[in-house]
Amino acid sequence: MPKVALVETKSSKTNFRAEFDGLVFDQYQLCSDPTVKKVLKRDCDIDMNPDDYDWIILVGSDAMKYYTKLSSVTEYSGKRVEEKFLPIINPAMLAFKPEARKVWEAGKESILEYINDEKEDVVIDSSIAFGIQDTEKANEFIRAAIAEECGYVALDSETTGLYPRDGYMLGISLAYSNKFGAYIDTDCFDEETERLLQELFDKKSVIFHNAKFDMAFFEYHFHFNFPQFEDTMLLHYLIDENPGTHGLKQLTMKFTPYGDYEKPMYEWIDRYRKEHGILKDQFNWGDIPFDVMKTYAGMDALCTFLIYEKFVKIKQNSKLKWVYDNILIPGTRFLIDTQDNGVPFDRKRLYVGQEAMQDDIDAAIAALYENDKIRKFEEINGKPFNPNSTMQLRSLLFDYLGLQPTGKKTGTGADSTDAEVLKELSLQSDVPKRILDIRQKSKIKNTYLDKIIPQLDRDSRLRTGFNLHGTTSGRLSSSGKLNMQQLPRDNPTVKGCIKAAPGNKIVAMDLTTAEVYVAAILAKDTALMQVFSSGGNFHSTIAHKVFRLPCEPEQVAELYPDKRQAAKAVTFGIMYGAGPAKISEQVTKDSGKYFSKSEAQEVISDYFKAFHKLKAWIDDNQKFIEQNGFIYSFFGRKRRLPNVESTDAAIRSHSVRSGLNFLVQSAASDINLLGAIDMGAYIKAKGMKSRIFALVHDSILAEVPEDEIEHYKEKLLHFVQLDRGLSIPGSPIGCDFEIIHEDYSNGKFKKFLFYFTL
Repeated sequence: MPKVALVETKSSKTNFRAEFDGLVFDQYQLCSDPTVKKVLKRDCDIDMNPDDYDWIILVGSDAMKYYTKLSSVTEYSGKRVEEKFLPIINPAMLAFKPEARKVWEAGKESILEYINDEKEDVVIDSSIAFGIQDTEKANEFIRAAIAEECGYVALDSETTGLYPRDGYMLGISLAYSNKFGAYIDTDCFDEETERLLQELFDKKSVIFHNAKFDMAFFEYHFHFNFPQFEDTMLLHYLIDENPGTHGLKQLTMKFTPYGDYEKPMYEWIDRYRKEHGILKDQFNWGDIPFDVMKTYAGMDALCTFLIYEKFVKIKQNSKLKWVYDNILIPGTRFLIDTQDNGVPFDRKRLYVGQEAMQDDIDAAIAALYENDKIRKFEEINGKPFNPNSTMQLRSLLFDYLGLQPTGKKTGTGADSTDAEVLKELSLQSDVPKRILDIRQKSKIKNTYLDKIIPQLDRDSRLRTGFNLHGTTSGRLSSSGKLNMQQLPRDNPTVKGCIKAAPGNKIVAMDLTTAEVYVAAILAKDTALMQVFSSGGNFHSTIAHKVFRLPCEPEQVAELYPDKRQAAKAVTFGIMYGAGPAKISEQVTKDSGKYFSKSEAQEVISDYFKAFHKLKAWIDDNQKFIEQNGFIYSFFGRKRRLPNVESTDAAIRSHSVRSGLNFLVQSAASDINLLGAIDMGAYIKAKGMKSRIFALVHDSILAEVPEDEIEHYKEKLLHFVQLDRGLSIPGSPIGCDFEIIHEDYSNGKFKKFLFYFTL
């Protein structure tokens, strides 16, 4: 019998012996002190020699981190790590994350198979993954792929950068069966190789994992076309919409027998970096020898092929298939073009903004030092005060100045000093307010201005990333060189540097009251739909109807501003499941006058009397979510909500609200995305020079030549308002166009920098 140990973070109520079918093992805890809330390495007092055991079960991420270099226990749950370690998720998470039950059960089964010698890891050798550096052998392999009866091939690329203009292709990985994958060095390509590859891509459906990345490189460096392509990452997104779960490594661990095949290559990278003193973000993949890369790269293609074999059945679900075929795949093509268009920046403005922001930071620091207590604090500590040092800031605020903590804690149990806390502490002293000012301005300079400038391409455009799989609602997310979804709102510096090239204007199109519009249609609430059909100011009309006001709708804003504000708060609040407390808080904040919970409850009641079908629709969908744990959007996206089974009432309630919000937000965002996709295809087909460069929330941003503006507006309006089964007859969804003549900040940049001559 093998000798087994089980290690958990702290003593828990879980009966692990029962969970593991009576398995005999020695049980240990990393920390024996029950008062420690978050166990850090310094808190660990475990007395266990790993050499004494054949197998060691590691429960939770803390235990796995303690004994291995790995961090994501979900990825490795049930897998063997470093010969004898068997990580598994902590069962305590099942109370607030019921969907993890499958991972827990599968992990237990796999661990028992390892311990009982019923499971062996697959050995990866040259028959499974191999490299090709000879031109004729490469051509022979591609010809074999063309001749293979299978209608698809898996394709991957290895590159020296994350964007086509920043690097080059080292090689391509290709698999045309579920038995092996090959890595072909691009140095051995000749004209015949490229011709054969295009023939292959014309004949077969090409399977990628993250097609947007690989296709962009293939198209930019080799001008390949892909008439038919699929994406295993997006297929997985259809069955698990949660961000951060779609990596090839994660899916390989979960859906194939090959486990952590990339480990040897990353171990080589670690050794190489240490030997040459190279920082992680400075390492060049071009330094990896072909013989080290070939196994990893070949396995990338093979595992993509295997995962597609498992995922192709997803298309049997007609709703998910529609989303995949009509949104995700065309959306990939659209985003490749959008990213390549790039965000237009004015390089001169960036330098001016950078200088001005530093002056602003210096002025804010000078204002801080007007308080003598800062200098005295420095004298006591014997070093300059650093506002970005959490430890120094905590010591200054709570120990030296004696401010009363807000009660908010960090993950380690210490008093928080985040922006929310500093804002609240500003009521006790001017120091937190000034420090918050310094931090916010420093973030704009350090996070945006300082990083944007060196990343600009020669044409002064920044090519960043937009993702189809980054949110649960289907809204696009942004990542990479610049997160376009999180540009500073209160400071115009960054937006003021986004400026169209001469002869062009930035044209912004925004959806208006889109989510309420969608809700009215989905609920079949004729009264709410009539508000849209009637024209006039939407929120004034709503208030007029809800409160039966003795005036004309156009007079509401002037005569009954408080009623209009209350109606507005309820209109948007109910889309997010807001109750009386939240409505009370929102109206009080917006109006500047106290609005009680009882008043809020009365308004909500009146609102649903006026729009009773909307109320019935909300109630029906709430029941459906509670009973089924999922919901489908109008266009067919599925939102899984297993936390409706949680024993925690707050978690259950949040899960239901998330589902209701998903119904309207997802449909509204898809209307916008479908319109943008169609417009992008139209621009390409007609040879227009207009360039869509970003989708930001409900906005579509484009750089448009002045002589194309009217045509662009007309066609985009047509595509966004196209009847896709979700529109009010005679009253299409609202769209606001803005032609931005100065910059994306609408001229606020110049006001901010009035002392500069631009």
